[in-house]
Parts: sequence; C-alpha cells; structure tokens
Amino acid sequence: MRENLSIPDLDLQENIREIRERVGLAAEKSGRLEKDIAIMAVTKTVPAQRVNQAIGCGLTLLGENRVQEYLEKYPFYRRKDCSIHFIGRLQTNKVKYIVDKVDMIESVDRVSLAKEIEKRCGIANKKMDILLEVNIGAEEGKSGVLLENLPELVKEITALPHLCLSGLMAIPPAGGNEEENRYYFSKMHHLFLDMQAQKIDNSNVRFLSMGMSGDFETAIACGANIVRLGTVLFGKRK
Repeated sequence: MRENLSIPDLDLQENIREIRERVGLAAEKSGRLEKDIAIMAVTKTVPAQRVNQAIGCGLTLLGENRVQEYLEKYPFYRRKDCSIHFIGRLQTNKVKYIVDKVDMIESVDRVSLAKEIEKRCGIANKKMDILLEVNIGAEEGKSGVLLENLPELVKEITALPHLCLSGLMAIPPAGGNEEENRYYFSKMHHLFLDMQAQKIDNSNVRFLSMGMSGDFETAIACGANIVRLGTVLFGKRK
C-alpha cells in the first residue's frame, strides 16, 4: 500500500507545533507576537510532497536555495497556498529562470545581480521585492555585501524601478556561540532600523531575515521577523 503523501506525518506535525511554540515564546520575550514572525520552511533536498505537507499544516512561506532543484519541484508545489522566496546564492545567468516564479529574492548582494533582476522584471512587467544579503562577519569567500559597500549598493538598487528594497538578510559566521550570534544579529538589527529611518525612495524596509534552526530564538530576540528553518522542521538532510 502506498503512503498517502497528502497527509502530514505525525513527526512533521509535532515539529511544527514545537516550532510555533518556541517562536511564540521568543517573540513574547521581545515584546512581539508569534504572528509578527514569519516562519520560512527551507526546502533544500526536501521532496515536493513533504513540502506540500508542511504547507497543509499552515507553513505558507517557502525558501528555495538552488535554482535547478526549485525548477524541478516547482510544478508540484501547492503554489496558490504559499509564498516563495529565493534565499540561495544566485548567479546572474540563472535569474531569468526564476524571476516569474518567486515573490522575493533575499540574496541580492551586488549591483550586477540587481541589474539582471531589473532587466528580467522589466521584460515580465513585474516589480520584485528584494532583500540585501549582508556579509555581517566580513568572511572571506562568503556571499553578501560588506558593510562598507552597503550604502553604495543601496543607492544603486533604489534607482532601479522594477526592484523594491524591502529589508536585509544575513547569516552570522558558522560555529559561533549564542553570545557571538547575538552580537551579529544585534548589529544587523541596528542596520535595519537605520535603513528604515532613512525612508529611502523606492523602498519599503520591513523585513529582517536572520536566524536558522540552531539560532532562530536568539535572532528573534534581536529583532528578526523572518526565520529560515530547515533541519528543525524537516529533520537532518539525507
């Protein structure tokens, strides 16, 4: 007898229940409500059927890392029931494949990528919400704009009519303890508040995307309103 993949398994349901509880507690401690925090289901290596189970349990925000994998799963998603963000490193030559298939690109970190998104959105007659990915730890070889280059990137991007600067995204250096993560998350929150206060043209700065399975509660405490969860939701990748 075949497994009914339309029915969420009990482990997934329990994981989601626990995540919501943890997010709610972390939000409360930071003076917010659970509904103020968007829980993103990061779908890398997760079969489309299982992603659809999570959607059926009320997780309506998906995060995609890899263009090819996403294109393979895209036809099978319950797309009318969810919003989809691209969160992985994005090559300029791959933009054309996803620009009509995502609601936001969270990993914009260079002018050349922004201009390609602008070009493809112009063709599609679409305005794309984007987040700027910040290399908050100034790590060599890691994606993300360096802090010293952020003002110029903001200036360039907000001049592009088919893009809307909607906030910031970051991943702190791997292997950090809670105190170290808190330092970087707090630094991101200060950048976020400063960007909001500037009221920049062609922007609607409202999202701070940071925090993953191992540190999302710390991120929420520091002001995150999107947390990107994979392992804690779906289990370890096989």
